[in-house]
This record gives sequence, structure tokens and C-alpha cells, in this order.
Amino acid sequence: MMNIPAKRWTKKKLPERILAIRMQAMGDVVITLPYLQDLRNTLPASVEIDLLTRCENDPIPKNLLLFNKIFSIGGKRSLKKQLFFTLILLPKLLLRRYDIVIDLQNNILSRLVRKALMPAAWSEFDRTTPIPAGERTRLTIEAVGLGENKASEKLQVKNDLQARETLIKNGWDGIKDLVVLNPAGVFETRNWPIEYYSSFAKLWLNEFPQTQFLIIGLPFIGAKAEYLKNQLGEDLITIIGKTNVAEAFAMLQHTKLMLSEDSGLMHMSWVSGIPTFTLLGGTRSDKGQPLGNHSGFLDSSDLECGNCMQEKCKWGDTRCLTRYIPEIIFEKAKALIRKSK
Repeated sequence: MMNIPAKRWTKKKLPERILAIRMQAMGDVVITLPYLQDLRNTLPASVEIDLLTRCENDPIPKNLLLFNKIFSIGGKRSLKKQLFFTLILLPKLLLRRYDIVIDLQNNILSRLVRKALMPAAWSEFDRTTPIPAGERTRLTIEAVGLGENKASEKLQVKNDLQARETLIKNGWDGIKDLVVLNPAGVFETRNWPIEYYSSFAKLWLNEFPQTQFLIIGLPFIGAKAEYLKNQLGEDLITIIGKTNVAEAFAMLQHTKLMLSEDSGLMHMSWVSGIPTFTLLGGTRSDKGQPLGNHSGFLDSSDLECGNCMQEKCKWGDTRCLTRYIPEIIFEKAKALIRKSK
């Protein structure tokens, strides 16, 4: 049972300004967006909603028609530097005279900001209860007293950032369905065998020939992208190390399906309403699973060693993922597409 610290909005009139706080990390910031979009959708335009985040995580929020203002702090991974930039920013935040603060971070910095702003109402994210982060976000927003909340099915992007043009320039014919392959889990325990991705793609092409595959991301998956390119040829579009997160997010809006390991790009996909099938491996699914009818996942929770959260598999074979052969994932991905329609 969750216990969300909160002071509810009890005034008869609506608030004038709301500040949402989510500072880290990119995937966690993205998870909050559909729930904040739903809050935006339920309030008149006269109610302003601002966001406080970190500089590294602001490109996607800045390209959405969601927030009135976005405040970003520097300092990268240094808490002392983050504190310095937060204190510098406080006077600007105080001038906004927020009625409500929704603290979706709940760390020393967000609590400092919330207490300094002295809002009439506030709520604070539960960091410990083992339920999905999206559900905890929803309940934190509801706790402030403005009504029920749910994940909005669509985020409105301000600018396509030439995403369609970039995809066509890199080999998309502009007509075929785009299916994203995302072998981007940081740790060994989150990696589905790259050969399985190739086999999955060939199974998909055999049944859905009007498809091209897309792999986008950081250079650390470059070798995997090269392997898949050698296997799939012109059926695979590779865009590695050429985009920022906002551009990658814009590209995802043109896709039909994502098959992904646990990564930030996976979160970007499901919050966009794109059918997203996730292979969680050693990740704790009770906290990390994507939600909604357009999301599906397989995890390791049924195993004695499951939800290990370790970098390396103690058995040396990542059995939590290798047991899911391409034929299994192919059928589950098809079922997800049908369910999402």
C-alpha cells in the first residue's frame, strides 16, 4: 500500500500555476510526461504548468506543447554543483508564485525547492513501493487533489525536427512500416542475443514484407547495428551517433512497433503510444515495466535468480532472456499489434 505524503488542494478556485519536478534520469523524466499531459488536458489553458528538470533531460520536454516554462539546472552528476545551480534558480521560481508543487523526484534538491516555494498544495513521489514507476507517478499527481489522472495516449510534439526527412535520407522509402530494433540494454543481464534480433526480423519480413527496420542510438551499440546491417541489408536503416534525444524522439513518432531491451529509448516509445514490446531480463519488472494496452514485456521474475539487477549473469548465459527464442517474441509482438489497434 502506498503512502504518498501530500497536502491536497482544497480551494474552490483552480490553481494558477503548477510546478512539476523530475530531475533524473532521461527515462524517468520521459515516464512522467503522459501523466502530466493528462493533467494538462483536464485543466483549462489558463492554468500554467511548468517543469523543473536537469539540462541533460530537457530536450524532449522542450519540444512538447505541454509546459508553459521549463527550468533546467546544471551540475551533471555532481550533487554539490546541482545544489549550487538550484540555489541560483530559486529566485526565478519564487517569482512564479506556484500554488501547487508536484514533486516527482523526491530527493534532497526537490524537497528543498518545494519547501522554499511554500505552495498551498503539494505531493511527493513514493520512491520505494515495488509497483511500476508510471503508476507511482499517476498516484502522486492524483494525491495533490485535482482529480483522477491517467496516462495520455498522445504527446503533442512542437517540431518534427526534420525526422521524416532524416529517415528518408538514411534509406526509408517513406511508405513501408518502420519497426524499431533496440538492442540497447546497458548490462549483459539485459541483452537479448543479437542473433535473435536478426532471426526475429526475418520472421517479421516473411509475414509483413512491407516493413523496414530501424536502429537508432548511441555509438555503444554500433557493433550490434553493423551486425544487423550485414544480416538485413537495405531492410535495415541504421542511424547511430547522429541524433540527439529530441531528434530520436521525433523519429519514433513515425514508427509502428518497437522491440527493445530496457533503455531510455524504450520509455520514449511507450509514452508516445507506440506498441512497445520489452525484454527486461535482469531488470526489476515490478518497478520498470511499461504500462498500457500498447505495451508488453517478458521478465525474469519467475526465476530463482530473477530481478537480479546485476551487471553480469551469475550463470554466464543470461538464461532469463536466451530462453525466449525469436519465434516466441514474433508471436507476442504480433499479438501486441493486434491488441493495440
